[in-house]
Amino acid sequence: MELEKENFTIALVGNPNSGKSSLFNLLTGLRQSVSNFPGVTVDKKLGSISLSDGRQIKIVDLPGLYSMHPNSSDEKVVVNILSNKNDQNYPDLVVYVADASNLERHLLLATQIVDLQIPMIFALNMIDIIEDRVHKVDIESLESYLEVPTVSISSRNEIGIENLKNKIEKFSLKNSNEYLRSSRIYDNPSILHNAIEDVKQKTGNQNDYQTKILLHHHNWLPHLSTEYKEVIERAVAKNEFDDIRNQLDETMARYASFGATSRKTIVTNGQHLRTKTDLIDNVITHRFFGPMIFFGIMFFMFQAIYAWSEAPMDWIETFFSFSGGIVRDLLPAAWYTDLIVDGIISGLGGILIFIPQITILFLLIAILEETGYMSRAVFMFDGIMQKFGLNGRSIVSLVSSGACAIPAIMATRTISSWKERLNTIMVAPLISCSARIPVYAVLVGFVVPDQIVLGVFNAQGLVFMGLYLLGIVASLAAALVFKTVLNVKNDNSFLMIELPQYKKPIWKNAFLTVKEKVTTFIVEAGKVILVISILLWFLASYGPSTAMDNANIEATSYIQNNNLSDADADNYLASKKIEASYAGHLGKFIEPAIKPLGFDWKIGIALLTSFAAREVFVGTMATIYSVGSSDDSATVSERMEAEINPNTGAKVYTTATSLSLLIFYVFAMQCMSTLAVVKRETKSWKWPIIQFFYMGAMAYLGSLLTYQIMS
Repeated sequence: MELEKENFTIALVGNPNSGKSSLFNLLTGLRQSVSNFPGVTVDKKLGSISLSDGRQIKIVDLPGLYSMHPNSSDEKVVVNILSNKNDQNYPDLVVYVADASNLERHLLLATQIVDLQIPMIFALNMIDIIEDRVHKVDIESLESYLEVPTVSISSRNEIGIENLKNKIEKFSLKNSNEYLRSSRIYDNPSILHNAIEDVKQKTGNQNDYQTKILLHHHNWLPHLSTEYKEVIERAVAKNEFDDIRNQLDETMARYASFGATSRKTIVTNGQHLRTKTDLIDNVITHRFFGPMIFFGIMFFMFQAIYAWSEAPMDWIETFFSFSGGIVRDLLPAAWYTDLIVDGIISGLGGILIFIPQITILFLLIAILEETGYMSRAVFMFDGIMQKFGLNGRSIVSLVSSGACAIPAIMATRTISSWKERLNTIMVAPLISCSARIPVYAVLVGFVVPDQIVLGVFNAQGLVFMGLYLLGIVASLAAALVFKTVLNVKNDNSFLMIELPQYKKPIWKNAFLTVKEKVTTFIVEAGKVILVISILLWFLASYGPSTAMDNANIEATSYIQNNNLSDADADNYLASKKIEASYAGHLGKFIEPAIKPLGFDWKIGIALLTSFAAREVFVGTMATIYSVGSSDDSATVSERMEAEINPNTGAKVYTTATSLSLLIFYVFAMQCMSTLAVVKRETKSWKWPIIQFFYMGAMAYLGSLLTYQIMS
């Protein structure tokens, strides 16, 4: 839920990897929320700062950018906000966060924001990292040059944070004009000056640099009216304004202006500031050892998901089994008791048991981000990605897809080439995401036993990694096809990325990230699963009256003739009733199409319901096998393992069927939310439809070949 618009708004602004998000977490703690900027799918973080006088001030963590001349959609959102005083996120104060070890590069954007005449406090971050390798940090020189309040901080060790908060509090009580300096223009003064004056006369805009930004970017800025854009276009044509040339002139002039100040502010001891980082990078980004280390890290992640989650998963499983039994003992035998136990508790228990595995996955990815390793992965794999029509930044999306395809697809906005971005969007869902973990965790046990291989490795963990590797290979193969199909001319790209200094993870940041991701998973997945579990319980418990009566008569006759025990009789009656139910009819309808894959009608029901979200598969099976069952303590895995084909007497979940089902879920696009995000990112239904059908075809053919070969 978004915080309401307050009288005073602070925006955190800075380059990527400047420590901006760490400072946001430090200032806000748990007083934060995540949402989208209006009209776009770019995330924004909102929070509030508690001041000493008891006031709560709104703070917005804007996406990172390098310049007011943007290259990605994330950066465009920030430029649009900072160039539009009527935007609801336009700040009363900017807290600019800069990396002290890369001060010169960070001053480019900082001076641009100052020239926009937005009140600013400059926070020189990571001061603790460089202080033992520099002779002096001259904050006064930097403050004198920028003409804005300046403070040195460390968001890691909480150095200078109180000083920063004091400056924020003082600012909020003063006239903001005290913090403004005159706007400076670093360009060819003749043509540019004339164009700026023409626009200012027609529009009444008084800020020179803001007018310059409008000259550069009027064609895409959404807040400009058609009339305003026409005025700018006439000024551009009249004065022969050269957009690219002026961007270059401005950038070079700014660096020439603040270069001396940067060197005077950070006075080194004559040694390179990144010596340790460079030594580590000699190994981490090595042409041969780098990829080996990367795959070693991935291997460790998949082993950890199984090894570390076993105990908490057992606890959760025991809790839900115990809860189902207690509820059935306390409540009378009625339809609402069956609904609570077989529908709600079994459905939710079937998915919440996998929270430990998902938590571990999100935690490990957050640690990789915090330490600075992910930037190295982008750098290392850029050349390889280019061969497949992707971009080095695609590796971030592909790795992020291991958590969820939705943020992974949104992360493609940092890719400047539309062809490479679209290619990444189309193949990212092939990487196995956390929603597939519940399916894998249940079915892998039917394929390989839970045992240790070579004295170290968990056999199920190895198969788990194999499924992920299969998804990776499939995504690269699909990317190669799309590279040929997506024939976009003059859409080449280049990779420009900062390799930040290696640092220990800030555990508070990592845990806040995990909390946010897991909470979102529980809430979003939980809502879907709860609704589908209740619907499934109804469909599996009721059916056409004639069919249900016949099933009851047939089951009663069979039980009497075969002298079944009470438990076996209850389970047989339940199986015949669910076959005659509405769910059974639905499953029987699609059974001919999925029978060659080794699937029966019950699996067919799960395939249909899991089109809402893959993780619904387990909840569906938990509900189907719970309806009418006499053993509330049995887990979904135990119930599936005990399932017998009534026609053949063989187990339903054989190795061939289980492996076929695993292959189906590796490839299938069974996530409506992902399709919706693809539609929003591509602004067309064409691409999500193509994505749905090509992944569906891969899933069906892969599953068909697997079952036929294995059986």
